[in-house]
Amino acid sequence: MICLVLCLLPGPVLAFDAVITRDAFVSLVQGRVLSGDGVSLRVGADGSISGRGYGFRVGGRWDWDGQHFCRTLETVIRDFPRNCQTVEVSDGVVRFTADQGTGDVADLRLR
Repeated sequence: MICLVLCLLPGPVLAFDAVITRDAFVSLVQGRVLSGDGVSLRVGADGSISGRGYGFRVGGRWDWDGQHFCRTLETVIRDFPRNCQTVEVSDGVVRFTADQGTGDVADLRLR
């Protein structure tokens, strides 16, 4: 009975910490790969973004505006206009929330 109750409880919830400066963001991602859900990206300290998304080459640029990561992306099938996002981190997972924290969420693992 106890096993049944424990098995039905939700797993641990990750507590995310806000990343609010460019320097903190760069130290987090420099030399690492962000991956998950068909995406594998490198974000360079020079403002570059490169990698693959769902089998397609991805390129782009990023900058830091206030407390937000702002990026543009280009792919063969679609370009993504500038979007400023909140950034949070927890246990090797970086969470990007579009539209200054009010939009879609993407969780990518640091490798």
